[in-house]
Amino acid sequence: MALVTTDNLKAELKTFEIACKDDSVLDKMVELCICNRLDTDQVLLEWLAYSTTKDGLELTLNNLEHFQHEVLNKKSKSKSSSWKDESYYRTRDIHSLEELIKAEEEEENLLDSYSTPGKSSQKRVLSTPEHPQSKRTTALLTSPGLLLSPANFSPSVTPSQKYSQRSGKGEVVVSFGAVQGARWTGRQDPGADVQVNLLEQPDESLRSGYKYMFQRLRDVRNVLSEKIEEIGEKLRSRFSIEEFSAVSLPAQDSITVLGQICCDSNGKLNAQSVLLEAGPEHGGQLVPVDLSELKQYSLFPGQVVLMEGMNTTGRKLVASKLYEGDPLPFHSTGAKMENIEVAEPLNILVACGPYTPSDSLTFDPLIDLINVIVRDRPDVCLLFGPFVDSKHEQIEKAKVTETFETIFYRCIDSIVDGTRSVGCHLVFVPAQRDVHHEFIYPQPPFTLPNLSKDQTQAQRVTLVPDPCTLLIDGVTFGLTSSDILFHMGAEEISCGTSSDRFSRILNHMLTQRSFYPLYPPAEEVNMDYEKFQIHGQMLVTPDILVVPSELRYFVKDVAGCVCVNPGRLTKGQVGGTYGRLLIQRSAAPEDGKRESPCLTAQFLFCPECFFKALSQQSLLPCVLIQQKFSLDHL
Repeated sequence: MALVTTDNLKAELKTFEIACKDDSVLDKMVELCICNRLDTDQVLLEWLAYSTTKDGLELTLNNLEHFQHEVLNKKSKSKSSSWKDESYYRTRDIHSLEELIKAEEEEENLLDSYSTPGKSSQKRVLSTPEHPQSKRTTALLTSPGLLLSPANFSPSVTPSQKYSQRSGKGEVVVSFGAVQGARWTGRQDPGADVQVNLLEQPDESLRSGYKYMFQRLRDVRNVLSEKIEEIGEKLRSRFSIEEFSAVSLPAQDSITVLGQICCDSNGKLNAQSVLLEAGPEHGGQLVPVDLSELKQYSLFPGQVVLMEGMNTTGRKLVASKLYEGDPLPFHSTGAKMENIEVAEPLNILVACGPYTPSDSLTFDPLIDLINVIVRDRPDVCLLFGPFVDSKHEQIEKAKVTETFETIFYRCIDSIVDGTRSVGCHLVFVPAQRDVHHEFIYPQPPFTLPNLSKDQTQAQRVTLVPDPCTLLIDGVTFGLTSSDILFHMGAEEISCGTSSDRFSRILNHMLTQRSFYPLYPPAEEVNMDYEKFQIHGQMLVTPDILVVPSELRYFVKDVAGCVCVNPGRLTKGQVGGTYGRLLIQRSAAPEDGKRESPCLTAQFLFCPECFFKALSQQSLLPCVLIQQKFSLDHL
């Protein structure tokens, strides 16, 4: 604050054209400036504002006393209370930051004793670079055994009661193939000499993220048109058809038309709302389809079909015959296997998220699954997302206290560290419900920057996109985490077919040669069709097709392809299922007939953690405890 004198005040009063004839008034103003720590221009501005509200008061000693009482004293009190708040701990003789933090914690405890704690109330961890947390606290937070502790990323640490009280733990619910005498453990050295590679060409595989939400409608139309022409060419050669007719031209004779199934409205497809849309080369027009003369059919929006029928008026096609395509051929290594020694079968474990119950962020189901991996020692584990579920109640309500990426990295680190002693190969498949990952289909693989620091562990981890075709010791696996079964099941219509709905949908995927043949896609699927044309089509018919779904678990042989739905590891608040398969690439038989490499498969309920009681006593998850026990104890 500058020095305040009567001369300065006179100069300022002259500037503002304020008349002052009494020197005692000037002395009073100097006193007010000193007592309230104000400059001359500040006190004059305050006086101008006050006198204006009072219809232009004259600057007199009496009016200055009213001004002091009504304006300056009130401002002085507000400054004093603010200063007291800042210097509150100084008055208690607290001279260090550590004492300051302790005092704040005591005050919070005192305030909490007069209030009812809310569900989301939590204590703040007060730390600074000069006064960090204690070594004991830091060690607990960074311990590998506590990576999955919900206290690290959620204010709610209460485990799910329904999950812990579930029935049928570890019970086998579905079997496939010759189960009797099957060996449900991996090789003596799990993961050793197991080749896990993407079948795609290196220049065509989806390795990293890409820009999306820029596609144009004409680009989508071009992709769909190319799909119609490509499948149509296969159908033409198979059924020896010379040419296709335009769908909208009247004809007195039976015609053969090629097109894509559509719905005439925004509602669900039914027998009266079926439209056939031709490609650009055949007019590109829509025509209603009468299905009354077809004895059996199975249709869904986006399906490319070949129809034979009458269209006398050009306004409706009365279909009399429906042609469907064939699946792609199976993968062939190109090597003669007569002289190749067949190795022992591979044990494959398949599980799909979510890995937490819906009423808690405790990863008990994942811990139980890690115990199964340590016990059974599978050669390869196929783990599908979501790992951090965007539909989880606590995530939707923003009740987590850490970033989604941090929770995900801890989850993956726990799986990798927990299976370190086993040495099995881990394959991570993303899902669109992974809240931290790219929300697009096809979906790029996860990125794990911490994994690159440990080359030994990085060699047994494979990150793949969704969808993809994986080659495991010469056996092809088609993988997709999108719930195509649920989406197509809600849109597909059928009549006169003897097969069940699951088999029909899976057969559509194989004959349409696509991991997601439905168009338009479900609302929860953010499709990029230009990338889908490259990465979403089947290159071969897979030996094993894994399609996790909310629908009931199953394993089926569809056109020689073993189709697997392992279900979810958790179903709401209770435990779900996971699957295990024994595969073996067999030598070519003498008669040339193909044999499925899937010897047997089982689906089981999520089991009880073997070390549950021990982990609760020591407050450590099972992952850490397992590493302290030899495999003989299992």
